[in-house]
Amino acid sequence: MLIGYARTSTAEQVAGLQAQLRDLNGVAGCTKIFEEQASSVGQRSQLDAALEFVREGDTLVVTKLDRLARSTAHLLELVGYLEKKMVGLRILDFGGGAVDTKSPSGKMLLTVFAAMAQFEREIMLQRQREGILAAKAAGKYKGRKPTARMKGDEVRDLRKTGMGPSAIARHLGIARASVYRILAVSKE
Repeated sequence: MLIGYARTSTAEQVAGLQAQLRDLNGVAGCTKIFEEQASSVGQRSQLDAALEFVREGDTLVVTKLDRLARSTAHLLELVGYLEKKMVGLRILDFGGGAVDTKSPSGKMLLTVFAAMAQFEREIMLQRQREGILAAKAAGKYKGRKPTARMKGDEVRDLRKTGMGPSAIARHLGIARASVYRILAVSKE
């Protein structure tokens, strides 16, 4: 059985998700597809569900490597888990063709390309950090506005009325940890 997994990082990437679903259905012929809109660094409940669902002889199918794994280590961990369940992994768009871990050459290619993808991502992040530093030095980058700190007076006023930290957080639309941080600074 071919089991598909599709993911985009944000809900705004509707076209990307639709393209993955099209390829998993039409090109690969997946009989069941798990889909979600979640960052690769956060909890991915549908990936967990797909990994739980697959059975011996199945193949997990993704359109691209970056839809599945965060890093080379994470990919190898996933492949190891799938191998223990006797499940294959197929990546449809993999350097111009598809790769399947059911063959030795597919496993080797997967590892090499995963290392290259991680290297590429790390270089991109390094360039991004350098660009941010340059923009900060030029006074063009301010970062995100500190929304919770801007509500410090409101937090303290609500606390004086006897409202608890959780209620304050809900009322102001900020994190409870931010309320505690503001209140801790007030005590200093």
